[in-house]
Amino acid sequence: MFEYFIVKPLFHEAHLNNVLNNFSFFLLTISIIFIGAAGYAINDYFDLNIDLINKPNKLVVDKTISRRWVILWHLIFSFLGVAIGFYIDFTTKTMFIGLFNAVCVFLLFIYSASLKKKFLIGNILVSLITAWTILILWWAEQYYFLTYQNYAGLNVHKLFRFSFLYAGFAFIISLIREVIKDMEDVEGDRRYGCKTMPIVWGLNSTKIFTLVWIVVLAAVLLLLQVYVLFIGWWITALYGFFFITLPLLQVFRKLLVARTSNDFHALSTLVKIIMFTGIVSMIFFWKPI
Repeated sequence: MFEYFIVKPLFHEAHLNNVLNNFSFFLLTISIIFIGAAGYAINDYFDLNIDLINKPNKLVVDKTISRRWVILWHLIFSFLGVAIGFYIDFTTKTMFIGLFNAVCVFLLFIYSASLKKKFLIGNILVSLITAWTILILWWAEQYYFLTYQNYAGLNVHKLFRFSFLYAGFAFIISLIREVIKDMEDVEGDRRYGCKTMPIVWGLNSTKIFTLVWIVVLAAVLLLLQVYVLFIGWWITALYGFFFITLPLLQVFRKLLVARTSNDFHALSTLVKIIMFTGIVSMIFFWKPI
């Protein structure tokens, strides 16, 4: 959505064609899906024993598919994601997409094998990779800025602002969800020696950490909504308030009283919905091309 509702309209206003055509963007999307699938596969592989405690009714590994096949699919998906990235580099004027995809595959493997069990670092890593799925579209267009002098009509600053605004939202909301998921999974994580934040700090301190980030994100969103009200974007402001900020404040309220794994699971689902409504908000910045 970021490509079609933000990037392409900005290039169209400047009477320019952006680096990624429709087919290249489709391939980039497929490569990201493959890498995400590879990450999920290897994460389920390493989490089998923990999930036997935390999610016994949702197990896939060793029930629906054997561990050997999980590794095989991880390798296949990883190879396809990286190979498609290099193909995009060779057939367009993007730079290092294949290399960045390879780095993401490596980081997701390290996350699943080790960093997920560490204090905070795994949460930050997943949040950064989530933000990168937005920034990679901004990065793909850097060829213009490095090699062309005739992009004066392109609103570079607007593209930069939108890219890092949505990437920042993706990072913070993903971090909130990752920490909530750690609170949900604390029983199994503790039994297998993980050092996640709820285990090291305890639930109450972890809640405070999460609540602070919710307040920060809600404050930034409210400021943005006030700004777009002043420039006359009423629908955008109302959508943001009722479908992003208010649900986020609902997460704040429910997190204060959450105690059980089911409570935290419900909160994680609500945060996932907010992530979706945040993505949908891109529609309100679209201009027909």
